Amino acid sequence: MDHFKGQPRLPKFAVPKRYDILLKPNLSDCKFGGSVAVDLDIVSDTKFVVLNAAELSIASGSVSFTSTAEQVFKAIKVELMEADEILVLEFPDLLPHGVGVLAMEFEGVLNDKMKGFYRSTYEINGVKKNMAVTQFEPADARRCFPCWDEPACKASFKITLVAPSELVALSNMPITEEKINGALKTVSYQETPIMSTYLVAVVVGLFDYVENHTSDGVKVRVYCQVGKANQGKFALDVAVKTLELYKEYFATPYPLPKLDMIAIPDFAAGAMENYGLVTYRETALLYDDKHSAAANKQRVATVVAHELAHQWFGNLVTMEWWTHLWLNEGFATWVSYLATDSLFPEWKIWTQFLDETVEGLKLDGLAESHPIEVEINHASEIDEIFDAISYRKGASVIRMLQSYLGAEPFQKSLAAYIKKHAYSNAKTEDLWAALEEGSGEPVTKLMNSWTSQKGYPVVAVNIKDQKLDFKQTQFLSSGSHGDGQWIVPITLCSGTYDSRKNFLLQGNSETIDVKELLGFSILDDKSRWLKINVDQSGFYRVKYDDDLAARLRHAIGKKCLNETDRFGILDDAFALCMARHQPLTSLLTLMSAYSEELEYTVLSNLIHISSTLGRIAADATPELLKEFKHFFINLFQYSAEKLGWDAKQGESHLDSMLRGELMTALAVFGHDPTIDEAIRRFQAFLDDRNTPLLPPDVRRAAYVAVMQRVNTSNKWGFESLLKVYRETDLSQEKTRILGSLSSCPDPNIVLEVLNFLLTPEVRSQDVVFGLAVSKEGRETAWEWLKENWEHISKTWGSGFLLTRFVSAIVSPFASFDKAKEVEEFFSTRTRPSIARTLKQSIERVHIKAKWAESIRNEKQLAEAVTELAYRKY
Repeated sequence: MDHFKGQPRLPKFAVPKRYDILLKPNLSDCKFGGSVAVDLDIVSDTKFVVLNAAELSIASGSVSFTSTAEQVFKAIKVELMEADEILVLEFPDLLPHGVGVLAMEFEGVLNDKMKGFYRSTYEINGVKKNMAVTQFEPADARRCFPCWDEPACKASFKITLVAPSELVALSNMPITEEKINGALKTVSYQETPIMSTYLVAVVVGLFDYVENHTSDGVKVRVYCQVGKANQGKFALDVAVKTLELYKEYFATPYPLPKLDMIAIPDFAAGAMENYGLVTYRETALLYDDKHSAAANKQRVATVVAHELAHQWFGNLVTMEWWTHLWLNEGFATWVSYLATDSLFPEWKIWTQFLDETVEGLKLDGLAESHPIEVEINHASEIDEIFDAISYRKGASVIRMLQSYLGAEPFQKSLAAYIKKHAYSNAKTEDLWAALEEGSGEPVTKLMNSWTSQKGYPVVAVNIKDQKLDFKQTQFLSSGSHGDGQWIVPITLCSGTYDSRKNFLLQGNSETIDVKELLGFSILDDKSRWLKINVDQSGFYRVKYDDDLAARLRHAIGKKCLNETDRFGILDDAFALCMARHQPLTSLLTLMSAYSEELEYTVLSNLIHISSTLGRIAADATPELLKEFKHFFINLFQYSAEKLGWDAKQGESHLDSMLRGELMTALAVFGHDPTIDEAIRRFQAFLDDRNTPLLPPDVRRAAYVAVMQRVNTSNKWGFESLLKVYRETDLSQEKTRILGSLSSCPDPNIVLEVLNFLLTPEVRSQDVVFGLAVSKEGRETAWEWLKENWEHISKTWGSGFLLTRFVSAIVSPFASFDKAKEVEEFFSTRTRPSIARTLKQSIERVHIKAKWAESIRNEKQLAEAVTELAYRKY
């Protein structure tokens, strides 16, 4: 039996074809029992059967294998190897080849870890109740029933539930029969098409629902807590329209007869694409007209579009192994923007997609990043790759490829890929082959450099004597040199968007004659700009020489560039400054060109950059912090005054989102008029929760502003926010408050907030919202983490949420001593599930420490900041 230990994959001598599963959850004592009968094809000589199981007790006497000739083999040894999460069954003789039935009974606990078969709590008329929920991705179906828990082991599932008669019992497929027997009912469901174990789902609880149908008769429902049905209407509308859209785009109808989407009060991720029964956090599915912000509405739309994309990309065609996770997540992310843009063109969602790209670029600029395709050798390593590389870099390289191949050949090739691999599994190379066939382009050659190695290039562009010189090197945020090389799709335009040029940079460098490329010289006209990576469709950064950078700065001031390019120039300059390739003074000068910026996505990034600079300035040059804050306040004054606190009649969705972000930033930078106005409006809100003075879009801004004035001798704002938190039953309001409390500049209050996070008043899924503390609270948060580490790692250690504690509390530091201290603390406390995150967080601390050192040594900085801070904009 030891021979099976320590293997990354299950042995291949038995192949599951069909599962017949009976589950009996007991919601009062939080246990469950069950049985499984698997149609199993024995394909090579063996007297062992090895499958996955974890945290289950197997009734040894119940384990049997029955051959097609009705020969019954009883297991002589049943061993659950918890470290490997495998169940090894030994039979007295070799099992006959062909399909037989493996049967067994088991028991387990409805855990509180938000994985496997778990319990979530809700209230009905003030009485606390349990519901039973499953969350199996990536590798937790094995915690509910013994199975071949690998994506490639697809089978069909016949599920039966025994549940309390008065409750709703849902699974992937429609109900075929329901028999009530006193307090319990037995519910049987249609058999599923063949699918992977991680997509099986079961939910038992009390719910309301709203319902609609697609044009071809698919029944769509949104289930939520009793009394919240109206909040499901927006998601229902998005789902019905999205299913229609994907049916056309993928040229394949939705494969199941129904689609249920359900809001779960305790849920670790954002949502999970279980086939036909998609589970969500309440904040990602429910929308309340009166109390949800525009940002909440957008989140619901994009998450629903993402999960429904998975019904084709992931569920119908599934990655062969977790190495190819990006095929699921990168694609679902990219396609969700396509759908959202089609439903809500006024949201300019493709401009907002740049936020996804930037998150991908940030993580991939670390030496501790990983390739899009990453080797996975143990189930415990999978959680950590559900990250910005798989989702955001994945989506960004897809966008880059679609932009290069063209929308139509891309869509046709995708439809062909789905048709070819439906009800089966695929690898990255299968997708490239389909795109290559459909476009006639060498896609495999183009894309291998983007998926099989980590990182990305920075392309340096210099102009001299009518020649443009392009040179690529690997970009690392640390300023170090990497040795990666890519095939880079270069796009450029000059002076106008009417004429765009493109070519592939295949080697380290290339020199091109300007006149030959553009048809004119740009040196004669100092106002003519040159922009590389047009619309930021490529996953790389650009470093311009001083002359080209000055032209672009001038073009931004003159409003000649579109918003995606204004965004890209700013973000690249910020990244180059952090990597110490450009001085901070040149970044600040560029930022001053954005003083009349009004576009949401550009301003949102400018706010983020300013807030990062405010933190690094506090570490590097505390004596200049006042001037830095003054500069930032001046920078946002124009747009804040234009927008004001109150929504205008018929204003855009984007302005609604921008208002809150601007007011929050001004409050954090200590702008007293903003804080005073926020407190005035907050007081009106305390008197009347429906006051027009504090609509949802500016609530977070007001909460953060209120916390700026809280200290140990004046806790009114803190206590008032806790009162609102306790009174609301809307998850979005609760997370809005949690995300504001820790912005308080008083470390003693920050400690109170962090301790509050660990009380039963905060659902364990929501604790992470309160971890982004003010810069004054960094040290307090670190001491708190160390003190509570044992409790935290025990409570959150079995899922990915533990990684959030590490990154949120470690990453904000900027000193070598602190990095050393963190390393020492974790040297005896690390575990596989946080190893990658810990290394990345420590690397971020080193990057910031070097950056702070270089800022301290920058000549003319004080002079430049002071001039910019007091300049009239």
